[in-house]
Amino acid sequence: MDFLDPKIEEYALKYCDSESDLLKELNRQTHLNIMQPRMLSGHLQGRILSSYSKAIKPNSILEIGTYTGYSALCLAEGLTSNGVLHTIDLNEEIASFTQNFINKSEFNKKIKFHIGNALDIIPNIDLKWDLVFIDADKENYSNYFDLVIEQVKTGGWIIADNVLWSGKVLEPTNKNDLETQSLKNFNKKVKSDSRVSNLLLPVRDGMMIMVKK
Repeated sequence: MDFLDPKIEEYALKYCDSESDLLKELNRQTHLNIMQPRMLSGHLQGRILSSYSKAIKPNSILEIGTYTGYSALCLAEGLTSNGVLHTIDLNEEIASFTQNFINKSEFNKKIKFHIGNALDIIPNIDLKWDLVFIDADKENYSNYFDLVIEQVKTGGWIIADNVLWSGKVLEPTNKNDLETQSLKNFNKKVKSDSRVSNLLLPVRDGMMIMVKK
């Protein structure tokens, strides 16, 4: 489901900052060589993530779900001079593809790429987070939130992608559809949690923006 008229999106992109040459190439190579290229954040969402990161000026970013690295490179644009971004993905099969593009980036020394289960890796990273981006397995969104919320600084942001799930969150609950039910539960959880203020943006596949109080 497209939440934005393609012509409107095309017009919006015309008046957004352009992708860097590296991001254009990453976008292209992902579509040519990697399964499920729709998982790529893409130009519009990438510029949104970059803008938020530049506004926050984070010293520490956690990304849960790297895929081919597009969103990580966009988020890294706002890092402070000594900032660091830790990004985690479970998929070993595309790790070399992703690492190659990270290595080509001007932010390569600021990005730490972890392969493995985020639920196991995050507790071993001793940092307080200015910005967290969640874009991994949907069944664990609530678990990721619970795992990071106390490590997010006051005023820090958590952004969760795909929270509208192609509109499936509007449909009656199907007990066999664990991803949709998990996202519904996550959205309710965030809305009722007094530790954050939140905004659900109907951009692309839905972005939940949370700010730690």
